[in-house]
Amino acid sequence: MPKLKTLKPMVRTIKGMIAMPKRDQHRDAAQPWRAWYKTARWQKLRMQVLIRDRFTCKMEGCGKVDIDTSQLVADHREPHRGDARLFWDAKNLQCLCKPCHDSLKQKQEIAGRSNGKGGHDGL
Repeated sequence: MPKLKTLKPMVRTIKGMIAMPKRDQHRDAAQPWRAWYKTARWQKLRMQVLIRDRFTCKMEGCGKVDIDTSQLVADHREPHRGDARLFWDAKNLQCLCKPCHDSLKQKQEIAGRSNGKGGHDGL
């Protein structure tokens, strides 16, 4: 049976995982449009895009199908950078699997940013 004193460090660890990291708080404050991702309107639009794209990653060469929507991202084809018109435009959204979004798409956008062409929109 573990001693009760071992529970206190575990509670601190769990509490830290639940709280929003300060970096995210600063980023949200500096980019107010990030709050759009937390709205019911965004959740509805995201689901419409995932359904429209048949839960299939649109990254060239991937095509992964995943019904677990937590593993899919409604990605902005053209980074919106706070432009509400681009953010809410369903034609500017595509379904990507998380691995493609979190690696390949990010590399493409970083390369585009260095050429003055693009940049990531945040999520």
